[in-house]
Amino acid sequence: MRAAVVYESVYGNSRAIAQAIAEGLGDVPLIAVHEAAETTLDVELLVVGGPTHMHGLSTVRSRQMAVEAASDASVEPGATKEPGLRGWLRDLPRNDGAYAATFDTRMDRSPWLTGVAAKGIARRLRRHGYELRGIESFLVSDSEGPLVHGEIDRAREWGAELAHSVERRFELAGA
Repeated sequence: MRAAVVYESVYGNSRAIAQAIAEGLGDVPLIAVHEAAETTLDVELLVVGGPTHMHGLSTVRSRQMAVEAASDASVEPGATKEPGLRGWLRDLPRNDGAYAATFDTRMDRSPWLTGVAAKGIARRLRRHGYELRGIESFLVSDSEGPLVHGEIDRAREWGAELAHSVERRFELAGA
């Protein structure tokens, strides 16, 4: 199965989750969103995710505000580079028949209070012809992290479940 994980990250939490998902999928390519614009993605499964900012996908301004608010030097290289997820998803070519999954990182609170960026990512991927196979949130203790204990392992397991699910669909389609 050809797959890739595209992510946006400010403090490194979403990158860590993306990396674990890529490992669970079978060590597929892991691509920062600002680099993905330069990449042709010929995939059967595209996993896309990033942090939840102000109840949804980050914006240019919300990423800048997060970098300015950083309490230490934990800001990811390229955190404010363009395109961010919104711009990249807007310009993503159609890929009818391909599968996708989305994830986000958000504070360990009710989704009603925090929002869920993965839902907005999923909506945009559907508009580009992708069939959604999963939407997942991974939790951080505070706005800058760290990830809640066990989330890296859960992300790796989720990646493996996605791989199995998509491979099973291919087997059924070929039968």
